[in-house]
Parts: sequence; structure tokens; C-alpha cells
Amino acid sequence: MNEPSDKARDRMADRFRRHVAQTSAEPLGLEIATAEGCTVIDVHGRRYLDFLSGIGVANVGHAHPQVVAAVREQAGRYLHAMVYGEYVQAPQVELAARLAAVLPPSLSMVYFTNSGTEAIEGAIKTARKHTRRKKLVAFEGAFHGDTTGSLSLGGNPVYRDPFEPLLPHVERLPFGEPGALGAIDAETAAVFIEPVQGEGGVRIPSPGYLTALRRRSTEVGSLLVFDEVLTGFGRTGRRFAFEHFGVVPDVLVLAKALGGGMPLGAFVSSPEILATLAAEPPLGHVTTFGGHPVCCAAGLAALDVLERERLWERAESLGETLRGALRALRWRGHLVEVRVIGLLVGLELDDADLTRRLARACFARGLVLNWTLHRDRVIRLAPPLVIREDEIGLGLDILGEAIAEAAR
Repeated sequence: MNEPSDKARDRMADRFRRHVAQTSAEPLGLEIATAEGCTVIDVHGRRYLDFLSGIGVANVGHAHPQVVAAVREQAGRYLHAMVYGEYVQAPQVELAARLAAVLPPSLSMVYFTNSGTEAIEGAIKTARKHTRRKKLVAFEGAFHGDTTGSLSLGGNPVYRDPFEPLLPHVERLPFGEPGALGAIDAETAAVFIEPVQGEGGVRIPSPGYLTALRRRSTEVGSLLVFDEVLTGFGRTGRRFAFEHFGVVPDVLVLAKALGGGMPLGAFVSSPEILATLAAEPPLGHVTTFGGHPVCCAAGLAALDVLERERLWERAESLGETLRGALRALRWRGHLVEVRVIGLLVGLELDDADLTRRLARACFARGLVLNWTLHRDRVIRLAPPLVIREDEIGLGLDILGEAIAEAAR
């Protein structure tokens, strides 16, 4: 096949602008040819080192051969056959069983969705119906997705206010402050929290905070929902971030890396809690494409890779290496804090404009990273868990050069 001409590529970029709905005035606009491992390659053959993993998706790397093979094999058997939950489809069953095997016994039943925000929506419905309560508690700085219910829980009014009115009966508390947990009361259906805030700036709570949150939720009979869409599947140096804190949620929300690069989300809970969706009325929560067999086959392959290579242990080790190396870079007085948990890193700087300049300078040199959605002074790093040490070294070299340019 002939390579597209420069003129054809220009037409593609123009059609991207004219026909694909834009979410910002300045999209990166990188036209992808292929992606493999930790590298994204554009149509001009330029290689970009991906320190974002497609925003936390490519934990096992882009286009992992085992995942690609699973997709091809399942696609040759059948694609969509029936809406979720009606037919017995082996990829769904096998992935659900494998997830249950690596989670605590109380998290043994899986409801598959297409994405993280859909899983949050399902968790909201489940909590309200199971408890017969209306009130939801979330946290400042939180990000749970952009559909209406998920956005209602979001911690940044900049993104909420244009879409008001959203869900009523939502109260947001300061993240990480035990003294505020008294607001969780007998009217609360569920508390939604990221055990480590991602878009909020890679904020890691103190060791006892989630323990206190668990205790309070249990006291008042509310469900505790952990959003591990970003932090799941080895990202933080454990299979799941809640393992750092010795706290088990009532509902666990997953997505991103769950599908190994395919669109897949889930909320996981006990049979008792999830049974609430099957009666009064039956089919109380349904989805057509959730748990698509090809996506579940990909997810099962990705989980195999994670388990076989124990990638969470690698993330913990490489994260500690990164912590020291990042602090040693010449930040010219602009670095406020380095926050690290596994291969999830937040670099807080002292100026938002500098943060944006730094991200652009890195991209111009072939390193993909960005600032977080709710903290415009925090650069987030979340490279694939399979990243090699020489690739980390290359990324650090690029970052050092970009700092020198951006901080002039």
C-alpha cells in the first residue's frame, strides 16, 4: 500500500477539524500511524514516547501482542450477539471470574459497562436503590466522568456550572480532611471517592484517612464507592490502590486499563448489593454493548499479562527510581512538590503558564505528557507499566531539556 501524500495528510487534518467534534481550541492534532509498547508513531514516522499511557489506558503498553491476538481470535468467533446479561458469553464470564479471584471476597460480582463514567452512573443507581436514600457525598478536586450523574459528583465548578442543574442531593467535602466526615450521615446513600485523586493533581491521602472514611460509612449505613478508573491494574504499585490503605470498598469502579486498550468499564460489588438491579423492576439497569465480547477478551489478555509479569511490583520499583531522578532535575526553583505512588506521578510547579509551556516543550521534543484537568500547575506522568529503564532515561532527558526552555 502506498503511503499517503502530504496533500492527503493535510486533507485528513482538515477533515479532523471540520467533522470530528472538538473538545478544546488547541487539540494536539497528532495523526497516528501506529503505536507499540510505550511509543506512538505519527504518519511522518516521528516517534513519541508516551508518558500518559493514553490517559491511563495502556498499562500493558500499546498494542500488546497478547491483547491483539485475543482481539483477533474473538472477532473471528462472534462480535455482538445480544445485550449484556442475556446470553452466556465466555469472555464476559471468564473476565468476571478472574477479577473476582484477585479481589476481596465481598467484591465478587461484576457489572460490565463501556466506560468509567457509565460505571459511575450504574454505581449511583445501585447505591440509591439499595439504600433507599438520595444523598450522595463526593470530594473537592474529584473527577468521575462527564455524563450528567458523574459530573454532578465532580469537584471542579468550572466544569459543573455550565451544565446546571445536575443531580440534586450531592454534597462535596474537602479531600483528605477527617474532620469533615461528619457530613456523611444517615441520609447518605453512598460516598464516592478516588483513593488517589488523578485529575485533582495526584493527591494521596494520609494513611488513616480512608480508614476513617470506611468507619464512618459503615456507622451510618452508606455505601463506600472507590473510583479506581485510573488507579486500578497495577498503576499505583498494587493491583488496586485500595490495597495501600487496608480498606475495602462496597463498590469498586474500574475502566481505562481494564480493557487493555479496548473500551471497557465495570462496577464490582457483592451479589447482595448488585441484586438490587435485577428486581423491582427487573432490568433496572441495562446496556447494549457493555461487556462486549471482544473487549472482554482483550481485558482478559491484559489481566494475564499484568499477573504473569507482576507489573504492579515493577511500577512500585520504577516509581521510586523516578521520584529521585525527578527531584534531581534542574527545576530552577519552580518545583513545589513531587508526588509519587507507583507509576503515577504528580509534579507540582509554582506557575500555571510555566506548566503549560513545559508540556508543550516536551511534546515538541517527542514526549507526551500534560497537566491535570483540575490542577493546572500539576504535570502528571503515568507511563505504561512495561516501560524500559532506557525509555525512562530518555523521557527524563527530554524533560530536563524542556525545563531549561520553559523556565527561561
